[in-house]
Amino acid sequence: MKLIVGLGNPGREYKGTRHNVGFEVAARLAKKFANAPPRAKFQGEIAELTIAGQKGLLLTPLTYMNASGASVLAVRDFYKIDNPNILVVCDDFALPLAKLRLRPKGSSGGNNGLKDILRRLGTDEISRLRIGVGILPTGRDAAGYVLSRFAKDEQPEIDETLERAAEAAAAWFELGLEAAMNRYNVGGTAAE
Repeated sequence: MKLIVGLGNPGREYKGTRHNVGFEVAARLAKKFANAPPRAKFQGEIAELTIAGQKGLLLTPLTYMNASGASVLAVRDFYKIDNPNILVVCDDFALPLAKLRLRPKGSSGGNNGLKDILRRLGTDEISRLRIGVGILPTGRDAAGYVLSRFAKDEQPEIDETLERAAEAAAAWFELGLEAAMNRYNVGGTAAE
């Protein structure tokens, strides 16, 4: 059993913010691969997926970003999912806009949702797909920046990136981490 987790904050006021790109990727995956609409369970919304004939789960924690680990832990323990079979999709303000980075483990990189997941699961060996939301501008508050919306000129590029991120998550699910890393850990655009 594999689990893809899209991080974000619930509520209309957070829709479209840099911090909610994980939710956006989860919505795209649900539209393409969910067997039924998501159900409210485990302090989140969970849907069963089928990708390339393999069944798995898609989770969007509704605990707010900083407490995402409670939802992920509940799903992991209930379904007895091995940590290497979990992928967390989240924003990263240390990456240039539109850059994707898949990794098998590591620090939270300043993402409080990922930090809470790693703490509650007791390991940093959780795969993650980081989506570059633009480098934090000098002197700008990190929380204010990630809760801001994309500029109008950034929107077409981020829309394309969210589609690529959904493809990367599906590739992780179907082909494994290494194959997905080889295909998607490139520069900011598909042409690179």
